Amino acid sequence: MKKFDVLTIGELNVDLILGGLKGVLPEIGKEILAESMTLTLGSSSAIFAANLSTLGPRVSFLGKVGRDNFSDLVYSSLQARNVDTDNIIQSSEHSTGITIVLSYVDDRANITYPGAMDHLTLAEITREQLRETRHLHMSSIFLQKALKKDVADLFRIAKEEGLTTSLDPQWDPAEKWDIDLEALLPYVDVFLPNIAEITAMTGTADPGEAAAALTPSANVIIVKDGANGAYMWHHGEKYHQKPFLNSDVVDTVGAGDSFNAGFIAKFVEGKPLRECLEFGALTGAINTTRAGGIAAFDNLQLVRDIALKQFNKKI
Repeated sequence: MKKFDVLTIGELNVDLILGGLKGVLPEIGKEILAESMTLTLGSSSAIFAANLSTLGPRVSFLGKVGRDNFSDLVYSSLQARNVDTDNIIQSSEHSTGITIVLSYVDDRANITYPGAMDHLTLAEITREQLRETRHLHMSSIFLQKALKKDVADLFRIAKEEGLTTSLDPQWDPAEKWDIDLEALLPYVDVFLPNIAEITAMTGTADPGEAAAALTPSANVIIVKDGANGAYMWHHGEKYHQKPFLNSDVVDTVGAGDSFNAGFIAKFVEGKPLRECLEFGALTGAINTTRAGGIAAFDNLQLVRDIALKQFNKKI
């Protein structure tokens, strides 16, 4: 039996979320006011790992942080969710990253200082670490400069070691999208971009066209589309998952990562893909009921209560 169900490899930072913003983004020389402020565990990968662990799977994390107060928050937040942190690397040369989140009702704008997350390399990831787990998940490849060029090799090695795999590419701040998807996607069992990411990566305006362009290389393609739900392409067939709509959205920070957590929680259980997709849509919606990426997943009973009371779904 493997030690872990899922190994998450990815970026680690904290989020400083400024909520209740109205109107336009700040302009040079002007000031706007926020109604709330939250300092919490951030990063797509960490939110995914923390919320996945709450849902039941045994989760380990491999990433890089500094030696500072922010790294203390990262460690304590992950450990509080029973995420194994033994594989996290602390750097004395680089600070832990931070993302400033300007949160509006239906969307957000982010400013990120990458810090140590820029400096994790493939050489720091061993086959022994991969052999301890059943599944590899990675997020935010464009925020991990040192690892990005070797990401196809990482997933190839994971498949050689018998792992199933998933990838959420997240947004490319440089908007270069310089990843060789033809080389990478054959080793990715579940590809989890959102609609903006997949159309930008493929240079198409329509997610269906984007999926068709990737189908020769990809296995399962999941495209998240916010309040419109999600789409799945598999073996040439398309399936639309209706959204679980929250009429009182607090914010959308981490909603996509929580979708990923729900999908992969069912995936590693061996559940049918449509069941994985539905549960992902539900957990993504649950995320929007609390501020930040992990507050709605404080414990499994809270998740169950929110699912039943707000979405009439029993977990």
